[in-house]
Amino acid sequence: MLKRFINTTIVLVGVLCGFSAHANGLPDFTALVEKQGPAVVNSSTTQIVRNAQGFPNFPEGDPIFDFFRRFAPPMPRAQESQSLGSGFIISADGYIMTNAHVVDHADKITVRLTDKREFAARVIGVDKRTDVALLKIEAGNLPKVLLGDPDKLKVGEWVVAIGSPFGFDSSVTAGIVSAKGRSLPQDNFVPFIQTDVAINPGNSGGPLFNMNGEVVGINSQIYTRSGGSMGLSFAIPIDVATQVTEQLRTSGTVTRGRIGVTIQEMTRELAESFGLSQPNGALISSVEKGGPADKAGIEASDVILKFNGKAVNNSSDLPRIVAATRPDSKVVVELWRKGELKQLTVVIAKMPEEGKLAQAAKGLVEVAGKLIARLGIAVSELTREQLLELQSGLLVEEVKGSAARAAGLQRGDVLLAIGNIPLRSLNQLEVVLKQVPQGRNVALLVRRGDNASYVAIKLDEK
Repeated sequence: MLKRFINTTIVLVGVLCGFSAHANGLPDFTALVEKQGPAVVNSSTTQIVRNAQGFPNFPEGDPIFDFFRRFAPPMPRAQESQSLGSGFIISADGYIMTNAHVVDHADKITVRLTDKREFAARVIGVDKRTDVALLKIEAGNLPKVLLGDPDKLKVGEWVVAIGSPFGFDSSVTAGIVSAKGRSLPQDNFVPFIQTDVAINPGNSGGPLFNMNGEVVGINSQIYTRSGGSMGLSFAIPIDVATQVTEQLRTSGTVTRGRIGVTIQEMTRELAESFGLSQPNGALISSVEKGGPADKAGIEASDVILKFNGKAVNNSSDLPRIVAATRPDSKVVVELWRKGELKQLTVVIAKMPEEGKLAQAAKGLVEVAGKLIARLGIAVSELTREQLLELQSGLLVEEVKGSAARAAGLQRGDVLLAIGNIPLRSLNQLEVVLKQVPQGRNVALLVRRGDNASYVAIKLDEK
């Protein structure tokens, strides 16, 4: 009797929460799949790989080209390269959301529905920065998905993926949310949802459903050493994707904001050196000269804690918040500088489509260095020519101390500042270090090549 009561209670709880459950307490996905599955599509792309000469791409005057022309059979002038992916219908009149990498460079896109109907799709727009694309097919009265709120997702919650792994249409896999807000290399604008749902090639662009049958993400990437699923998959939150597709639908492109800074993660050691009680915020390691941040008075060594009223808990939060801010708008930035909170107003600029903003450090020459015992490094002053390029800094000649090696310092690095104090001479560095107590962390702004970032080093005894 008690067992029957428990099983009945589990089923009732499942119904109230929007899903059904088996008697053993595991969720039942059948109703979700039957209702939402028809809105998931298979997308096959064809790319024409052209070879205008019909031979390997050697110049016509090259002897190797002449050899191929005489003795080798000509290669096909055009070859087709095909790939498969997934997508899902977001409106009854034929708009489809998928990944940018699924349709990028495609000459032909065919969308197949679960009822076997096929349609030629055209690309409305592609955004490579978020890996989101919007397609359109000419059809009406199509099944469409419901969109959910990724912010309401909880770690440990059940989620379901539907797609076409390896071309197997309408395949269903399930798992849980492993983490939220994941940052991945080269993906600064997407706080990924990490799951252990089995995702394989062909699932890309397909939907990730919550147990209410709502799409909360687009399955985009996996971490793998074998080429197949290893229980680490990443989905683009649907709210991020929707912001992108709304712009793609209206203008075909995506406009983002920028302020012209380089940032890095705030560690506990760096937080201590800047007088912060918690390692929150985005640490500014460099500011683009003449850029929006520079004009607003933001400086290297500032720590941005809030941007436009939104908390910046991690450095990865800032690019997403800034990018989502409309260009030309005025935004209040709350930051930490020299032990005090400050508020500055910055005018948001438009992010360019392509290109990088960087400053090069050139012409470093070797001169004799002086050992700075408390840092465990030998440094030398820059030449006149180097100072014209960098304005300030000391050249690292040798790394001797274990703390400096652990911090990643290397010969050839340039120390631009200690904390927020620009370094202009060896005497100045030694004076500043004398004021720092034993065992404290100091933050050094280090330039290596085109990049500058802060590192924390615990000082040796005086």
